[in-house]
Amino acid sequence: MNNNGYLSTLNDPQREAVLYGNGPLMIIAGAGSGKTRVLTYRIAHLIENGVDPFRILSLTFTNKASGEMRHRIENAVGTEARNIWMGTFHSVFAKILRIEARYLGYTSDFSIYDTDDSKSLLRSIIKEYNLDDKVYKANVVFNRISGAKNRLVSADDYMNNAIIQADDEAAKMKEIGRLYKTYVTRCFQANAMDFDDLLYNTNILFRDFPDVLYKYQHKFQHVMVDEFQDTNVSQYLITRKLSAVHRNIVVVGDDAQSIYAFRGANIENILNFEKDFPDVQTIKLEQNYRSTSTIVNAANSVIARNKTQLKKETFTVNEEGSLIDVIKAGSDNEEGRLVATAIFEEKMQKSLRNENFAILYRTNAQSRSFEEALRKLGIKYRIIGGQSFYQRKEIKDLLAYLRFTVNQRDEEAFKRIINLPKRGIGDTTVAKITVTAAENNVAIWDVVANIASFASGRTIAPIEQFGTLIKSFKLLVEDGKDAYEIAAHIAKVSGILRELYEDKTVEGLSRYENVQELLNGIKEFVDSDANEDKTLSAFLQSVSLLTNADEPDENEDNDRVTMMTIHSAKGLEFRNVFIVGLEEDLFPSQMMLESRQDLEEERRLFYVAITRAEKKLSFSYAESRYQWGRLKMCEPSRFLLEVDPRFLNVSKMIQGATERENSVAGGTSFARNLIARKPAEPKTNVAVAAAYTPSADFTPSDTSDLKEGDRVEHMKFGLGNVTKMDVNGTDRKATVKFDIVGEKTLLLSFAKLHIVK
Repeated sequence: MNNNGYLSTLNDPQREAVLYGNGPLMIIAGAGSGKTRVLTYRIAHLIENGVDPFRILSLTFTNKASGEMRHRIENAVGTEARNIWMGTFHSVFAKILRIEARYLGYTSDFSIYDTDDSKSLLRSIIKEYNLDDKVYKANVVFNRISGAKNRLVSADDYMNNAIIQADDEAAKMKEIGRLYKTYVTRCFQANAMDFDDLLYNTNILFRDFPDVLYKYQHKFQHVMVDEFQDTNVSQYLITRKLSAVHRNIVVVGDDAQSIYAFRGANIENILNFEKDFPDVQTIKLEQNYRSTSTIVNAANSVIARNKTQLKKETFTVNEEGSLIDVIKAGSDNEEGRLVATAIFEEKMQKSLRNENFAILYRTNAQSRSFEEALRKLGIKYRIIGGQSFYQRKEIKDLLAYLRFTVNQRDEEAFKRIINLPKRGIGDTTVAKITVTAAENNVAIWDVVANIASFASGRTIAPIEQFGTLIKSFKLLVEDGKDAYEIAAHIAKVSGILRELYEDKTVEGLSRYENVQELLNGIKEFVDSDANEDKTLSAFLQSVSLLTNADEPDENEDNDRVTMMTIHSAKGLEFRNVFIVGLEEDLFPSQMMLESRQDLEEERRLFYVAITRAEKKLSFSYAESRYQWGRLKMCEPSRFLLEVDPRFLNVSKMIQGATERENSVAGGTSFARNLIARKPAEPKTNVAVAAAYTPSADFTPSDTSDLKEGDRVEHMKFGLGNVTKMDVNGTDRKATVKFDIVGEKTLLLSFAKLHIVK
């Protein structure tokens, strides 16, 4: 690569980041500011200047991101780019753990349990302990254990921590510590790690074996971390340790896009990076190359309200672009229809394709009304974040066979395939095998492989047949056959393909095609020059570490409207974006109103949604929607009021107003409020009307005894007096005259009011 060639394509801060020498560097990269280009060119620049690619560690959050970066670097410096240690945190640490597995008592062929495997194991343990599975739900227990591991709290520490035990006692789940301890033991016995273990065990490895840490500290001369704002405590500790010797750590991120606290991400990592590295150089990438100035400025007006942030001034020299449409719908079904119609009209007027549009929502459950409306207009769409290809039963079945062939200690894989296809081996027999293995302190496979020594009766024959089958598969691995040869043989000989082929229903045909597609994927893995290791074990690792963003697109026709949650949209961009369901308790989520910290995370999520749009952005909300089988009246989201009104087009909000809409808080009065806030001259510098900031001790009160004359506080409308109460069955309304925004009629079943004493 010619230095002058690629350096000339960069702006000054980008060029400074690429050319930065040794020492810690923090790159604060605003949305659409070209951070991937900067990381790519920086790595290419290091290689061109004599740094050995084997000594560069680059960590990302999706395989797709690392794949794109590696491809760009390879185009720049050639095949040397393949020697870079580049990948997701989980894939890189899994690679290290396989190399060093013996230190922790594992073999290098350990299985990686996905969430379904983990929950299945937990359900088994909960049943064995005779605990109520309605209280000890596998999902809840799994999340508690996952959270503990991400905070590096071991099972013993968990059980000995008085605060944690008090929390569990209060939640009426005092046995979680014991379940955690047993779960860890069973995973170890199965020679298996779950996703959290890949981080947790890497920390343990580096903590307990200084020689191993020393080896990797001196191996990696340069450490780079993308999306640093999304790292959790465990990830940050590992990267900090690895960079402790050379101190050449580069972190790239944007605190304004930190939206994964629910997964353990710790925004303090980026906010406090300077404390851990006092000599850090900070470079800000503030020019947005993606969006129109209207979209960039609207996003800035929203995120400016967050108190916890690193200050930056994002700007763009792109065109001003059109205003942001605000679409008001009477119901969620009407919202779907209006958004679908807007897409149809925009396509026709501007000759656009379906793939130019994205519909972003807060929760997956919101997709239904948009799906129905798009289908009625004949607009093709795809939903990201539905059932993953690799989570389908037939795919997991074959993968379980492959896993057990590689690792006969994998208990979850064993339970899945022992009677698949049916061999007459029931759950009772499987339970007996498990108990026998535990009583004799041997692995389940030892019992299966020598069943005649442990049992007698009719069940011996099918178990022996299964054991013989697995032994024959093991021979293929020992003979050095590649992943495709083994997988194709297992799919055929196990009977999986035959059973699916004989099912002539539409669903059966689809399942058969899915298995064939998996085999195609394994063949592609084996044929790829990028994969030096073509063993079955290597393929299984690559599959186990895939994320939803890495899923194959099964639609040959890519011209589809994309529908997804905002969390799934992180890192993506679309020409036209619709952010839908902008209502209180939906977005911001009702679950995120307990503290300022939570609310600021929701606001960052809104910021991320806005900045996905390139040319055109639209907001929509419904005044009513069904939730849990009951019609609920909705208030427009506070986030709508936080957008500078100069950038909003509210004309679509006041069409078709009715008396009913006027009687409900958030009806056309909301539209008029926005219009009133719009300056007569858009060019003049008019201050944005600040949204009300609730009191520090604001907590919703019990309003069952609310009466006329009471003084109340609302999180958005501020302070006011109750002037009228209207009770009609279970629907109780209060008319409140607020000091600032005037009179509002609120449904008390969802309006949050604090009664001022």
